[in-house]
Amino acid sequence: MTAKRTAPTAKALRALVGDLRQIASVKRFVLSDGPEAGIETLAFSTGGGLDFWVTAGRGMDIATLSWRGIQLAWQSPAGFRIPSAGAGAGDKAFNRAFGGFLNTCGFEHIRQPADGHPLHGSAPFTPARLNGYGEDWNTAEPLLYCEGEFVVWTLGGGGHRLHRRIETPIGGSTLRIVDTVEVIGPDPAPIMALYHFNLGYPLHREGTEISLDGVVLTGPLPRHEPAPAQSTLHVAPPGRVVCRVDGGGATVAFRWSTDTLPWLQLWRDLRPRCGVLSIEPCSIARSEDGRNEPVSFTEPGQSLRFEIEVILADVA
Repeated sequence: MTAKRTAPTAKALRALVGDLRQIASVKRFVLSDGPEAGIETLAFSTGGGLDFWVTAGRGMDIATLSWRGIQLAWQSPAGFRIPSAGAGAGDKAFNRAFGGFLNTCGFEHIRQPADGHPLHGSAPFTPARLNGYGEDWNTAEPLLYCEGEFVVWTLGGGGHRLHRRIETPIGGSTLRIVDTVEVIGPDPAPIMALYHFNLGYPLHREGTEISLDGVVLTGPLPRHEPAPAQSTLHVAPPGRVVCRVDGGGATVAFRWSTDTLPWLQLWRDLRPRCGVLSIEPCSIARSEDGRNEPVSFTEPGQSLRFEIEVILADVA
């Protein structure tokens, strides 16, 4: 699948517009309504048909994502909120705020609650510190970008620091996520990661297919199903792999290296009034009882790097 375009140059465009942000921009704002109030957000517009929001107030995750004016990211009734730690949250607080294009899971744990760890670990929805953002026209490939980081830490329980950079070529149809997760406690600790990408209508519709390196894993899907499907786990071939979702007039492809994300997990809930389809590159396998397989520990001060590229295109 090819979706790359030649980016316009600043030199060619400066004579045509009063401000280059007319062409492509990153704009910073704060949500102010209901449970989303106070969430710091960045709105990316590439000028190539790809627009998305990065919510610094929710772990530098991606909330909305639209292609040529059509929203493809699944939205939940909870909105873009931080789950309350109060009564009723329990070990499945993740489900109280689940939604948007990307929810990052980890880093001491992923998947179902176990051994005192909450659903998908402690990282989801942690507010981040925004280190920088903007438009860079002075590179070989002009791009929009943001960088930020957050810490998950408990005295006596270890901790992790995530540094994230998101960038997207101006005039293009791709975005890149580059994460570095460091062990910051005094003792060795695991680093687990699961990238919970969530797609909705019209990408999910009757006939949608999901493939991994050209091999169809799921589909054609029906419009609705009576119950949530059991998640399935797939070994990704060595090297750089592509998981592609075809449906609804567009395709979305996820490309990553299996050096640190050797597994792909798929999950969906296609009941009426839900309609979510999840693509989940992850770092470790799952045993038959649903628990994580054993994972090696990383020394204090050491880190792992995860990179994922998201590619949008029209159906050929």
